Amino acid sequence: MSAPEFDTATRTELEAAAFRRLVAHLRERTDVQNIDMMNLAGFCRNCLSRWYREEAATKGITIADPDAREIVYGMPYKEWQAKYQAEASAEQKAAFAKANPGH
Repeated sequence: MSAPEFDTATRTELEAAAFRRLVAHLRERTDVQNIDMMNLAGFCRNCLSRWYREEAATKGITIADPDAREIVYGMPYKEWQAKYQAEASAEQKAAFAKANPGH
């Protein structure tokens, strides 16, 4: 079975809707720490906001990093950190260093 073919506009609409659902899901799952996402999946909310900013730049749109993060986090990043970010454990830091050398 192969994936269905869509015209460009439909594919873009579906991808945009999936992105919005992913962002909404991550906003709801404040219990999931970025370091855990990085250790398990190789990306986190900050990566997603950076990708958003970088894609905007390809269209000639300048978005400051804090603004891109607010789009993903649903609030200023510093506010999210204060409310939800826990200190990473030694084990989490070691796993991050192993999985993401030079990051």
